[in-house]
Amino acid sequence: MQNKGLVKLFAILFGLVSIYQLSFTFKASQIENNAEEIAINKIPETEDDYRAKRSLEEVNYLESIATDTVFNLGIGKFTYNEVKEKAMPLGLDLKGGVSVTLQISVRDILEGLANNSKDPAFNKALDDAEELQKDAQESYLESFYRAFDRIKGDTKLASPDIFYTKDLDGEINSNMSDDEAKQVIERKVDESIVSAFEVLRKRIDEFGVTQPTIQRLGNSGRILVELPGVKDKERAIKLLQNTAQLEFWDAYKGEQFFGFLAQANELLKESVEAEVAKEEEPQDGETAEDDTIDDLLGDATTDSTEVASENNPILDLFRGQGYQGGPVIGRFELKDKAILLDYLNRPEVRALLPAEQRYAKFVFGKPEKDSEIVDLYALVGNRDNTPPLSGAVIVDARNQFDASNRSEVSMQMNAKGAKIWEDMTGKAYAQQSQIAIVLDDIVYSAPGVTTGPIAGGNSSISGNFTLNEAVDLANVLRAGKLPASADIIQSEVVGPSLGQEAIDSGTMSFLIALALVLVWMVFYYGKAGGFADAAMLLNILLIFGILSGLGAVLTLPGIAGIVLTIGMSVDANVLIFERIREELTKGKGQKEAIKDGFSNALSSILDANITTGLTALILFIFGSGPIKGFATTLLIGIGTSLFTAIFITRLLIDWYANKNGKLDFSTAVTKNLFRNISIEFLQKRKIAYIISGAFILLSLGSLFTNSLDQGVDFVGGRTYQVRFAQDVSASEITNALSQPDVFGSADAKTFGDANQLKITTKYKVNETGAEVDEAIRKSLFEALQSHLEGLSYEDFISDSDSKTVGLMKYYKVSPTIADDIKQASFWAILGSLIVVFLYILIRFKRWQFSLGAVAAVFHDVLIVLGIFSLTYKFMPFNMEIDQAFIAAILTVIGYSLNDTVVVFDRIREFFNDHANWEFNRVVNVSLSSTLSRTLNTSLTTLVVLLAIFIFGGDSIRGFMFALIVGVIVGTYSSLFIATPIMFDSVQKLEDKKKK
Repeated sequence: MQNKGLVKLFAILFGLVSIYQLSFTFKASQIENNAEEIAINKIPETEDDYRAKRSLEEVNYLESIATDTVFNLGIGKFTYNEVKEKAMPLGLDLKGGVSVTLQISVRDILEGLANNSKDPAFNKALDDAEELQKDAQESYLESFYRAFDRIKGDTKLASPDIFYTKDLDGEINSNMSDDEAKQVIERKVDESIVSAFEVLRKRIDEFGVTQPTIQRLGNSGRILVELPGVKDKERAIKLLQNTAQLEFWDAYKGEQFFGFLAQANELLKESVEAEVAKEEEPQDGETAEDDTIDDLLGDATTDSTEVASENNPILDLFRGQGYQGGPVIGRFELKDKAILLDYLNRPEVRALLPAEQRYAKFVFGKPEKDSEIVDLYALVGNRDNTPPLSGAVIVDARNQFDASNRSEVSMQMNAKGAKIWEDMTGKAYAQQSQIAIVLDDIVYSAPGVTTGPIAGGNSSISGNFTLNEAVDLANVLRAGKLPASADIIQSEVVGPSLGQEAIDSGTMSFLIALALVLVWMVFYYGKAGGFADAAMLLNILLIFGILSGLGAVLTLPGIAGIVLTIGMSVDANVLIFERIREELTKGKGQKEAIKDGFSNALSSILDANITTGLTALILFIFGSGPIKGFATTLLIGIGTSLFTAIFITRLLIDWYANKNGKLDFSTAVTKNLFRNISIEFLQKRKIAYIISGAFILLSLGSLFTNSLDQGVDFVGGRTYQVRFAQDVSASEITNALSQPDVFGSADAKTFGDANQLKITTKYKVNETGAEVDEAIRKSLFEALQSHLEGLSYEDFISDSDSKTVGLMKYYKVSPTIADDIKQASFWAILGSLIVVFLYILIRFKRWQFSLGAVAAVFHDVLIVLGIFSLTYKFMPFNMEIDQAFIAAILTVIGYSLNDTVVVFDRIREFFNDHANWEFNRVVNVSLSSTLSRTLNTSLTTLVVLLAIFIFGGDSIRGFMFALIVGVIVGTYSSLFIATPIMFDSVQKLEDKKKK
């Protein structure tokens, strides 16, 4: 080997750099654990909101040392911020946390650009675009254009009724064609999405999460946010979705509306009773028991509303009134909000208002903690329904405590806002009225002005805030409001205790797999195996070092990718050692055999790793989240494996050989294994075709009749992982959750141990919002209560690091993104097949080789799918078809091709070296000569996969099972499918030429 000194230098440098990079990870972990201990010691559990206070204390401590030197390596000193930035981030499945995909509403943006146009064509196009999006693989904007073009007639996008508005004047004019207007609209929509991205980024920065991830996903208006290690997950989700629409309104005095409510009550008596009577009439197929008030009130139907509809629709809902001269009209129960607003906003009811109150805006207040009572306010509205002052004028906001030590938010306005605020407070002082501070259509406070006009633009919001609520509100006001609503279309929440379990199981599977491979290499190849082990340990160090240097997120599938790389990295050493053994058998000296063995194995090693690398690259491009992490580690592992196997192993072996050390590349037990084997593989191909054909027919039959257990990734829905103190019956839980008053339809499966279930439902899958998610979790808790042994709802959903029972993880995917995931998976598999077909065609110059390889891959994929279809109903672990399964399929493709390419490479070599041999002899000898390598590599890879399958945790057991089946089937197909099909196609071509 040339340039040994350069290889040594690179190996030492790469190793030192890797150790250097990983040292930051260990230091960051040490500092963060110290911060957690300080918070625990400072805030006892007896304090109110102790979890929130501990979390805030951790953040404050880490912020206090952000610019302090905390790490001295001798070659440099580093602050905590620098250490944190260089540390390797852990994914949600290892650290716990939240991952959400937010869909910024392009519809909201378009409505804003069109100034909420009432144009019929515009609004119909918006509605039609919503329908098109359910099946389309295009952006909402493209669907809108398509819908508008179908119905526009003579209407133009640049018409004054649509986008030729005051705000867009100068960018859009009435003479523009639709194509010209579209360019402006697309730019403005993109600017709004960028604005939303920046607002979310600022909010996350303020939230104090360590190593967050936020990225735009193409031009779809989707934004991926990952917050590993976040303690209060529900708070984080609300923070992301909060539009922060802050408004300041003048408020009427409550007593001004007492007469109006009485008149409205009398007016509604007759109409509501008529509606109830009409709905109670039995319809076709219905009974009188169908209560129409359900349709009238929706889910808010209660006993109190039923009584109200029969007697006093409004007054019977009354639960008290505000103080004299105050802004509160009355107090009502939280559950009655929807029906009351429906009553008050009916045209015939609003007609009762005097002219000066015609545009009154009825809004509810924020309920007090642990209270179901809310206040009703009437705000001084206007024709355009725009507030006198909005949150856009806020330049700074801070959480603080008032004189009674209650949390509030102080605000500072810009010059324009300060002037309007001074005018508003002056007017309120003169009239002895109140100003309502409204956030997202909820009145947080309505203070009076007792000291005259307030100059300077300083104000504050109080409203029975918890500490976290005040902190978050200050953060979102400081970051600004979102330009459009943000719906969560995909989310995953993992508890920290589950993350720690994943780290423990992942570490165990890693160490066991590593130990087995290290022992096997020494057992099979003796001292040479020890040198391969040394190179492999350096390989692992390099993988972790590169991951840390790149800032790549380490996930549980990522650990699986590293462990799998260990198994696959053995392949290069096995190829080299087998070729050296062949050269020694020919009678060559040790040094010459080593030189020729490395040289002859290089082509096969490169071809095998490039084909695997291509499939990993496609997985990286099309994958997301943990799957991308798996692909990343696999790609890095392939590169480092090549370096360590080709150069480091060679360096160590040459060093030992130059010292006159003797290397047999075998042990007494393995010396004669697979020697002088001569198997007529091609003579058995018809039997193989029959066996494979039977398996394929069985697989296809099961796929068409039994289908597959598609996960929420592909069909949409919500999945909850719940752990119980005792074993539970999955069928009993399924029945309980499928009741009409719970989810209507649900599926519970044992997930790992018998005390843990994976619960899936499509209940309200199209509805978004934190309130909907919270309501569904409460329904889940109530339905499971009899099995939770007195566990409270707070403990059921808590984020305690020591949590052992309750909701451990939940995952949500909307149907829209599920369809996109399915399409991306299809193209990932198809793309990998096309790319590999072309690569093999280029390398081997004959299409028959490509045909054999791709046929074998189809064979392997169909059988893996068939086995999953046949067995998913009774296997004791999760076998859902999700993104992880697609990763497994692509890995199977890569592995199968790896095996096949090694065989094809030997066929090509023998074909060139023995031109006078019959082609069937070339093929049989090639298969026999590579059998030792094929079985050895398959065995080591299987040992690794079995270690992960047994010890790697429940969440990746189905993933590992697919790989285990794939390796077995892939090994078989490279010998009995790929090569025979290639041989038969070559023979047919030769026979045609002879004719």
